[in-house]
Order: sequence, then C-alpha cells, then structure tokens
Amino acid sequence: MEENNTNEREEIFSERVRAGKRTYFFDVKATRSNDYYLTITESKRRYKDDGFTYEKHKIFLYKEDFNKFVDALNNTVNHVKEELLPDVDFSQFDRQMGDGQEVEDSSEIDTELRWD
Repeated sequence: MEENNTNEREEIFSERVRAGKRTYFFDVKATRSNDYYLTITESKRRYKDDGFTYEKHKIFLYKEDFNKFVDALNNTVNHVKEELLPDVDFSQFDRQMGDGQEVEDSSEIDTELRWD
C-alpha cells in the first residue's frame, strides 16, 4: 500500500481574497473521518535575491469554534469601524467583488459574517 506523506487534505471549497501584496485563502478541507475544518492562509509575496518567494501563515479553524471566531472577528471589526475610525468611509476599499466585477454600490457587500 502506498503511503501518503503529505499533511495536506483535499480542498472541498476555496475562496481567495486579493489584498495588495497579500492574498488570503479560505479553504474547507476534510479529515480522514469526513469531518470538515477551515484553513485561513495569508500569503505575502517577498522579493529574494533570485526572484520572488511566498511567505505563508496559516490558521486552522474547527467547526466547534466557527461561531466564536466569527463573533469575535465581527466584534473587533465593528469596534474599529464604529469606535476608533467612525469618520472613515470603508466602502472606498471595496474595489471588487469575488468574480472580479467592480462594486458600484456598497450595499452589495455584507460585511457581517454569519455561520449559523
């Protein structure tokens, strides 16, 4: 029997967010027992002597933590928007939607994450 030496699991779903020199990947993967988890990866492009490399940081998020994670993220983002930077128009940062279409109306974007 051939042994699989990789720690990576098959991706079930993937979403990519480009943000300047960084790219964020939200990937759903399956365990051997067909349970699902989420990986959030930040990838930064760095210049090195012989070309470019990518520095990656990864977070593993398991289903039992989904709601707590989303609540904390929403609370933190809302605190920055409402308490620390209330005068900033955050819609100015909404350049594109997922399929590359330009965003004309900021109401098209729902900034609140929900996992029920």
